[in-house]
Amino acid sequence: MTDDSVGLRMARIEAAQLLQLVEDFRDLIAARDRTDPAIARLTPDAYPDDESASRAFADATRDDLLARRAVDADVVRTSLGGLRADIGALSPAQAGAEHVISLRPAEVDSWIRTLAALRLVVAARLGIADDDAYDSDDPRYGIYDWLGYRLEVVIQAADALL
Repeated sequence: MTDDSVGLRMARIEAAQLLQLVEDFRDLIAARDRTDPAIARLTPDAYPDDESASRAFADATRDDLLARRAVDADVVRTSLGGLRADIGALSPAQAGAEHVISLRPAEVDSWIRTLAALRLVVAARLGIADDDAYDSDDPRYGIYDWLGYRLEVVIQAADALL
């Protein structure tokens, strides 16, 4: 890539899957269901020992925080370019073809925040309380691990841009 961007390489099917996850994430944020454990995970209690203060803080900040997460997700979606999230439409050759995403410095933080948020959502759905509290050999947790790997790759790319 150029001096002011870095290329993230992944199979086209991975990029399409990531796009689908980002689109699902946008839908989750747009719904703003306060009873959804994933939304709770994205907007943690500021004062876990004081329910009233925590609720007041959440009421004052939740919408802005979720709006920021939506903006970050849109940056990732735009970076993924002309991909389609319809994975089933890919031929085996297309699915395995390398896809390079040109990541500019201004996009890095949005990518990091979005991948981390996606991991939080998946963790909430799977009941993962912390990284040591699940069986990494259980296939249900593959997407959680994959998002962690992709997050690490983006952080390394960010270091290369410094």
